[in-house]
Amino acid sequence: MTHRFSVITPSYNQASYLEQTIQSVLDQGYPDLEYIIVDGGSTDGSVEIVRKYEKHLAWWVSERDQGQADAVNKGFKRASGDYIGWLNSDDRYEPGALLQAAQALDANPQVGVVYGDVRSIDSHGSTFNIMRYANFGLDGLLCFKIIGQPGAFLRRMVLEQAGYLDPTYNLLLDPELWIRMAMTAPILYVPKIWAAARSHPGTKNFSQAAHYGEDAYRMIDWMQKQPELAGHYQRLKNRIWAGAHRLNGRYLLDANQPKRAFTYYWKSLMAYPPTALQEWHRMLYALLSMAGLRGLGAVYLDWRRKRYEHRG
Repeated sequence: MTHRFSVITPSYNQASYLEQTIQSVLDQGYPDLEYIIVDGGSTDGSVEIVRKYEKHLAWWVSERDQGQADAVNKGFKRASGDYIGWLNSDDRYEPGALLQAAQALDANPQVGVVYGDVRSIDSHGSTFNIMRYANFGLDGLLCFKIIGQPGAFLRRMVLEQAGYLDPTYNLLLDPELWIRMAMTAPILYVPKIWAAARSHPGTKNFSQAAHYGEDAYRMIDWMQKQPELAGHYQRLKNRIWAGAHRLNGRYLLDANQPKRAFTYYWKSLMAYPPTALQEWHRMLYALLSMAGLRGLGAVYLDWRRKRYEHRG
């Protein structure tokens, strides 16, 4: 028996990439696919692209919304599949991803979320990194070990129990949801590449990079107020704060604020050194930038990028 798979694509003014996203879903060849597109009232030709594929869609809409979480939640409410994927309109699935995810969910009925590895691609679709994960579990999520959102697939029954996206989060809305789902049922890592996440100047990772820390520290405040997380928080407190500081440092560096970035990397190092040292190369880059030697750091980062350009 094939379980229905619902895929939701929220979109707003992403005409440059939207068609590639749609094709990556439809080309899955999954036998019982329910595809939903929630457009936020785009004015760049996106609606015309959606209409081109309208006959393949279970439902779509183009109207003003309250942001990404609102758009995805609209899709969650419409979804009737046993399994759900959420693919942003500049990302894409790898061939066979839905079938492999469904097989993993079928084989592990106790699991609420399965997730795989994710390629990092640029605006031209070239791979410059592969984000490889591990079996993080609830503890890992609490310590800000981030799962690549396009490579995560959800059991709808567990999603309904945990609740939809919290629209008051702007940047870490998916990590907060994963935690609530992991509090409800186990999560499972599958070491296969299931999606590609695109990096380009229009993404929130670039345009709002300096604000990720705000969501991270708010999440810690929320954790401390959850009775069922009390034991986890006390046991993992140093790692949790180190993870939040490291994440803040990472995105501040992306926002071209090396001095502030290094400050938070240092806080991460003081809280729990193994967490901070996982990004020692970024700490070094921040330090070189502060010393006026950014060119040396840029050479190093460019070398790392080129290592992945031709990986399949």
